[in-house]
Amino acid sequence: MNPAFLKKIKRNDRLARWVITVGGMAIIFSVIFILVLIAKVSLPLFLSPSAELYSKVAFRSAEPQKILAVGMDEYLESGYTLDDRGELFFFNVKDGRKLDRLQLTSGRSATRLLAVESYGRLNHALLWEDGSLTIEQIKFSPVFAADDNNRRSITHQVEQRAAFVAPVAGRLVRSLARVNDEGRQTRLDLFEAGRLQLQQFELTENFLGEEEVVENRHELELQIDGQISALILSSDGLQLYAGTDRGELLRWDLADSEEPQLTDRLQAFADRRAITALNLVFGDVSLAVGDARGEISTWFPVRNPGGSRTLTRIHELSRHSGAVQALAPSPQDKTVISLAADGLRLNHMTSERFLLGLNPPEPLTRFALTTRGDALIALTDAGSLISWKLAIPHPEVSFGTLFGKVWYEGYDEPVYAWQSSSASDDYEPKLSLAPLIFGTLKGTFYAMLFAVPLAIFAAIYTSQFARPRLREIIKPAVEVMAAIPTVIIGFLAALWLAPLIERSLGSLFLSLILVPAALMVSILLWQAARKIEPLKRVERGFEFLAIIPVIIMAIGIAVALGPGLEKLFFAGDLKQWMFTEMGTRYDPRNCIIIAFAMGFAVIPIVFTIAEDALSNVPPSLKAASLALGASRWQTVWRVILPSASPGIFAGSMIGFGRAVGETMIVLMATGNTAIMDLSIFNGMRPLSANIAVEIPEAPVDGSLYRTLFLSAVILFVMTFIVNTIAEIVRQRLRAKYGRF
Repeated sequence: MNPAFLKKIKRNDRLARWVITVGGMAIIFSVIFILVLIAKVSLPLFLSPSAELYSKVAFRSAEPQKILAVGMDEYLESGYTLDDRGELFFFNVKDGRKLDRLQLTSGRSATRLLAVESYGRLNHALLWEDGSLTIEQIKFSPVFAADDNNRRSITHQVEQRAAFVAPVAGRLVRSLARVNDEGRQTRLDLFEAGRLQLQQFELTENFLGEEEVVENRHELELQIDGQISALILSSDGLQLYAGTDRGELLRWDLADSEEPQLTDRLQAFADRRAITALNLVFGDVSLAVGDARGEISTWFPVRNPGGSRTLTRIHELSRHSGAVQALAPSPQDKTVISLAADGLRLNHMTSERFLLGLNPPEPLTRFALTTRGDALIALTDAGSLISWKLAIPHPEVSFGTLFGKVWYEGYDEPVYAWQSSSASDDYEPKLSLAPLIFGTLKGTFYAMLFAVPLAIFAAIYTSQFARPRLREIIKPAVEVMAAIPTVIIGFLAALWLAPLIERSLGSLFLSLILVPAALMVSILLWQAARKIEPLKRVERGFEFLAIIPVIIMAIGIAVALGPGLEKLFFAGDLKQWMFTEMGTRYDPRNCIIIAFAMGFAVIPIVFTIAEDALSNVPPSLKAASLALGASRWQTVWRVILPSASPGIFAGSMIGFGRAVGETMIVLMATGNTAIMDLSIFNGMRPLSANIAVEIPEAPVDGSLYRTLFLSAVILFVMTFIVNTIAEIVRQRLRAKYGRF
């Protein structure tokens, strides 16, 4: 051979080797890069929260013990203190210099404050020395100066939202007050004798259409062992909670102003330890309880066997080393801040996750969060005001909330749940990936259950029994099925197939019995009829001509008899019978639809690979088997299938991976219900469809956004594991049957 030509061939071989190597490495690098990219976005979900010391200033305008409240604006520029003289002192958070000073008054003769209760967004209930009470809201308003490079400054205002006169008689121990958006005002007074008095003021219209204030006054009955040690009102003034020094917990429903109801009275702790602090978690559904042993628990009403709701202990948070002195909720999420002698601790209620602790050298007496919940200011015994910046991006996320059962507010038991949004801002995000992973595997299982047997049997018939001319028609036709857009399949499944099956459910079940039965009967009859010479020609490669009429006839009988049998045995409504007798709800977009629709999309892949594997078995093996007297089916079962098993298994696993990652079909045909139920009559929500549904509405870098990227990582890992296992099994099958 010409040496120049050989040299050219070798050069081309080297070039091809390098191109293939570089191309393969580029593909591997690209896949790894995609995994790293999506993993990088989801990683911050599991980073530890942090607190950065922002400032520490010595405050000297009043003695520390006389300061009754502190706070800070959301810009971390202006802080304030409220002392027992009713003086609001605004200062620069960074350096402590004076910014403003406002004097609060009761509107009467009282000039000194006995107590201040802070709640909500910069609301303060002020109890004056004469027993009167006012609710003041502090407002920070940014102002931009047009003549000074648009520099921002903060103005300070105080709005009085409500004012209550002093009680007629009795020495006050504690007073609470609230005003809701409708103008309903509520005041609660605890007197020294242990008496609770409730006052409610509502705006109503008389018969002339004139507004008037209606006052309702009640004495709340107390039959407790011990003294009330903690009280809290909900933000709207409709729920009252009380704790005692003997561990008893009480709840009143104040919604009916004519007759408040004591709805709960229970012993919170078996050892009867004192309840030292109460507060409501963001949303006013759950109650945070702090006790004398430093433990913090949260409670909310749960439905009991009688149908009513009873206050139940749900979550346990990290504990302090001593008695809990105060509790406060985050204004943004379900985080609970607690104060004890060992400092401040932040815990998230739903995830039961300890977020961080703040323990400065000086003991803390008072604290407050900003309205954004991203900073905290605290007053020490020595008169210093310390502020921290908080970085707690995803407090509601933990391995427990992502993959375990969680007891959410309003639920009667712990559940796996996915619900990323709600009509209100105070809901608990439910970001459990367990029902999505379950839905992915469930949909894939039913699709493969339908697709794999059909694809493999079709491949066996096409490669081993069909005439060559027929094979040349069937194989390209099936491969063309893979080119059908999945959105078309999903569209037809949702709008045509689902209503059809819902109307013909009885016929569908009957066909599952009649079709196999008809095939078995036809096979037995064929064994006798095949002795006829003309029929032998039909058998040799055209068996389907005899099978197709049998299948059509069986389906036709099922369609004809189905409605009558459904009316005879199930009162004409099989779906209602399943619900009443079996407790199974029929969802029109269920796994039956997915089995047909996604199975239709998977069949071409499995069929093509399986058929190629079967056709590539050496003809000598088949000839040797037939020469030894084996029938065609025995040859296929004992010789062809084992030899082709690596390829058949690989095709099935590729089909499995195709089904796991399918999006459009399951998005359109499943109902997208994130539930964990094995029933074939229910829908599901797989990971892929969930990403497609949720990602357009997910705030960038938010918990939902990063959780969706985490679900993409899980989907990636699932397909990687499946493909790895498939390759290992394929190699073992190849090693076992390669000697043939």
